[in-house]
Amino acid sequence: MDTGTGTGADTGAGGVATGARTGPDNDPENTPVSDPATRPVTVPEPVAVPEPETGQGDAGTVARSYQRHRMRGAADCPAPTRGRPRSEAAELAIVEGVVKLLEEGVPLAELSIERIARTAGVGKATIYRRWSGKEELFVDVVASIEGPDPELPGTSLRDDLIRLLEHMRRRGLNLRNSALLHNVFAQMKTLPKLWDAYHEVVVEPRRRAMHGVLRRAVAEGELPEGTDIELAGDLLSGPMLLRTVMRSDAPLADDLSARVVDTVLRGLLNAPGTEGVRREKPQVPPLG
Repeated sequence: MDTGTGTGADTGAGGVATGARTGPDNDPENTPVSDPATRPVTVPEPVAVPEPETGQGDAGTVARSYQRHRMRGAADCPAPTRGRPRSEAAELAIVEGVVKLLEEGVPLAELSIERIARTAGVGKATIYRRWSGKEELFVDVVASIEGPDPELPGTSLRDDLIRLLEHMRRRGLNLRNSALLHNVFAQMKTLPKLWDAYHEVVVEPRRRAMHGVLRRAVAEGELPEGTDIELAGDLLSGPMLLRTVMRSDAPLADDLSARVVDTVLRGLLNAPGTEGVRREKPQVPPLG
């Protein structure tokens, strides 16, 4: 039974509903979110990195980012086979409710499901139908504040790696410029269960994406056989993490992603025993 204040259906004797729900989840026949596979897909130009949205701490912007985040993940997550269809309006209201409370200065540790439900205008059961608990919900909200992960152009190893690192660079800039994001991450680090959930749901998929790009490059002859994928990934992401996480005063120049990728690829392609590697791609420009 939903227990959010003034949002669930009133019940009379015997549990018979006597009133209608007034929150965003009011229609039991809500249609599911459209299948993302039916949307047209465009291939980006090489290394054409999308500009980040402004005002990423704004609840409305976060909700729109969340919508894209959920739709992109829908292809990997099977639709539920039981219960009512997901209500997109209710999900967005819940995400906006969490962001609103954070903007008001409510600490993460003090955010209860009941308070979130009351702010969003839904019942607690509406939240639990979509998230198993606060940690899962907060991870989705933080991922939305950060923005969706990049779509890779697939034109070359260099282009894909630059896109991945550029996402990290822009995330670092957002972390510096968004008081909300900076505050949330500072709190998350004091909540081990939430921090671990964030790494499992958000960070690990990004690492796997990087490793997948490198493995495809080895299979296609762009990198030598025997390339240490784990080490190569660390060499690529390490400089960006150092500047975005450990050195908040370090410059994050527009060309930083390309310079890191070109430097690492030059080392990988010129390592001993790589004379037979096909070198048409990536075309790494000389330093200077």
